[in-house]
Amino acid sequence: MTKEFFFRSNDGIINVMDTIIKKIDKNQIDNEVIREAGEVLRNGGLVAFPTETVYGLGADALKEEAAKKTYAAKGRPSDNPLIVHIADYEDLKKIAVNIPAETDALAAHFWPGPLTMIFQKSDIVPYGTTGGLDTVAVRMPSDPVAAEVIRAAGGFVSAPSANTSGRPSPTTAQHVMEDLNGKIDMIIDGGSVDIGLESTILDMTVEPPMILRPGAITADMFEEVIGPVSVDETILGSESSKPPKAPGMKYRHYAPKARLVIVEGDLREEILAIRQLSYAMHRKGEKAGIIATEETLPFYKYGLVKNIGTRENEKTIARNLYRVLREFDEEDVDTIYSESFAMQGIGKAIMNRLEKAAGHLRLSAASVVKKQKFRRIIFVSGSDSARGPMAAELLRHEDLEQEYVIDSMGMVVLFPEPANQKAEAIMKSAQMTLEDHFSHKFEGADLQDDVLILAIDENYKRKITAEYPNLKNVFTLNEFAEDQTEIPDPYGKPLTAYGECFEILRKLVKKLAAKLNSFAEGEV
Repeated sequence: MTKEFFFRSNDGIINVMDTIIKKIDKNQIDNEVIREAGEVLRNGGLVAFPTETVYGLGADALKEEAAKKTYAAKGRPSDNPLIVHIADYEDLKKIAVNIPAETDALAAHFWPGPLTMIFQKSDIVPYGTTGGLDTVAVRMPSDPVAAEVIRAAGGFVSAPSANTSGRPSPTTAQHVMEDLNGKIDMIIDGGSVDIGLESTILDMTVEPPMILRPGAITADMFEEVIGPVSVDETILGSESSKPPKAPGMKYRHYAPKARLVIVEGDLREEILAIRQLSYAMHRKGEKAGIIATEETLPFYKYGLVKNIGTRENEKTIARNLYRVLREFDEEDVDTIYSESFAMQGIGKAIMNRLEKAAGHLRLSAASVVKKQKFRRIIFVSGSDSARGPMAAELLRHEDLEQEYVIDSMGMVVLFPEPANQKAEAIMKSAQMTLEDHFSHKFEGADLQDDVLILAIDENYKRKITAEYPNLKNVFTLNEFAEDQTEIPDPYGKPLTAYGECFEILRKLVKKLAAKLNSFAEGEV
């Protein structure tokens, strides 16, 4: 039979206290700090301490009042169970009953470590700790500081993440201070945590055991030890009346202040979609945050881009996830767009936390990408030293409703050379420049279908289509702009000829920009 508990501080007010902050070296543990922490916990106080996963908010797991203080400090719903942390395997039998035989093997392989197991609770565990459930979640952390704190406290410490409920979990003592300073008795600063994501939760009260929350220990790892396990693929919505069996199942968690959206698709589509979305926000004067990886970082131009780690080692992504989410809170972004990650191994845990942080708000990358007809525009001339570069720079200065990569290339480029000096002089007179331009030879073999190729005249269009017959979207500039004005070649002529060419290009590029914007508006 389950029981419901609703813990509140007096009149909804949490008493502000002086929080003691103590630094500790995991390799040379200060026993006095441990003794002090243990005394606080035994007296019913709250102590935040590091574990290998995230920082935990410790309380005496066997005291109802301690659970009440935990819920109040975190602003946590009282039906969200707390995990009881132990330091010695023998203590499991004191707080759990009907322990399955597989537990010994699991403990031998994964304890101490980032694994929480759920059992039927014994009578000594109060319902305040279990969120009203007849089950208890138990973990044995591997962090040496955590183990000593647990022993000093009497062996049973409830320790949810040491953050305001719903916020990104803390991976440093600074994160704890940001959320809970003045609300708890003590913070032990043991530096950054190792894993950065909460433990895997395995329900041992069902057959086969069921994963309720993914983490660093995966289904494959369990199956190597005890055979098949099941995975609860359903996440209860916040409107559900059912009590969650494990932390993080029911409520929105890990959330930054800004709206978070996961963009899903193949990686190329994700990058293109996020570029498109962040550019649209930039045009509206809004600030986008982008969660990128080391591999994709260079592809983003607009928005505040943060490197979450490398896809080659997803443990780095797990370790940095909460840090990055918290950093966005300091940057005052309006919306955060995140790439998605593989649903294998620890990637499944990463996506679980991201989905909870986003409130399950996902966006199909393909649905965004298809809204933009072209993504790259290449102006093609002969030597790529005057007309093509001038047109490209003119287009860069237009007010475009979608983002484009704008290039110029030449059909007869033998080596990179700077822009024609007369062309540069004309551009400078219009407060533009070609000083960083060097000519590039046109190569069309690997171009995608979302590239618009605009030849400066009909002659170059014919050469392109002859050399690359499979290329789509090849036009002359005046053809695409729907203006029959020819673009004169000023090469070898006086500066005035370059000026006349510039004016024609400017007129055509303005028409080009208008047409591109009409695509964005869905008018064409």
